[in-house]
Amino acid sequence: MENIAAQMVILFLLVIVGFVANRLGYTNAESDKKLSGLIFDFTCPALVLSSVMGESLPDSRLVLPLLGVSLATYLLLTPIAIFLPRLITHKQGDQGIYGFMMAFGNVGFIGYPIVSALFGQQAVFYASVLNFPNTFFVFVLGSALVSGGQRIHFNPRILYSPAMIASYLSILIVFMGWSHVPQVISQPLHLLGGITVPAALLIVGSQMAQMPLRKMAGNLRIYLTAALRLLVLPLLLFALFTLVGVDRTVVNINTVVIAMPVATYGTIMCLKYNRDMSIITQGTFITNLLSVFTIPLITLLF
Repeated sequence: MENIAAQMVILFLLVIVGFVANRLGYTNAESDKKLSGLIFDFTCPALVLSSVMGESLPDSRLVLPLLGVSLATYLLLTPIAIFLPRLITHKQGDQGIYGFMMAFGNVGFIGYPIVSALFGQQAVFYASVLNFPNTFFVFVLGSALVSGGQRIHFNPRILYSPAMIASYLSILIVFMGWSHVPQVISQPLHLLGGITVPAALLIVGSQMAQMPLRKMAGNLRIYLTAALRLLVLPLLLFALFTLVGVDRTVVNINTVVIAMPVATYGTIMCLKYNRDMSIITQGTFITNLLSVFTIPLITLLF
């Protein structure tokens, strides 16, 4: 517990550096956007690929259980995201946004660095496999929730994004047993992938610094949603998959992935569908802040 808590404090210190850097004028919305693109298209794919280029390969037998657990996870979260927000707010226009925050965590952007920090570099490969169903559901169910049910659309190009291609290649490497990737290939990927963790956390801090103070405190509905996102739903899924006998490694990594702060795609979708940004802004900030404390609590189960 102490090591995990210390790791989370270390990661949060990088968030604070990002916050200060923005306030001092070193970063802004434009630089965050460009750096985010660099992470999504270059450093994150390198992190995924480098996770299977160590001294030993991840266990290929876990790939199918990971896919099955992730698919089951989002099938279970779908009715929760649709119906539970009705108990939180009577405003129909806001229910979908609360549902999005309950269902979708920041897997690719924050999840990979946290999983790497808690379970080691190879676990990034497992998290990338878990991210396959997440990617599908966030753009189908997520867009329907945020748009108020008016837009249900999936762009197949998402399945061919750099991060997804890196995931496909990493699975191929594991199944083919290519354990000796030349250093001239693996070393640059390790170096480039290593940028992901600090860069992602610096952006989170910079984004927080750009939020108006009056929008950062949140309200009771935001904190209730944060409790569901960060603690209640991950614990319920952990208990369910443990009871049915799913491999413990799969359960542990899936639990941490589900316990991530609100997905940044929610902000993008609110902008796209002209929705009120205040709810998603508060939810993103509060869940990022509280996750520093909730993730170590979750890992007490492991």
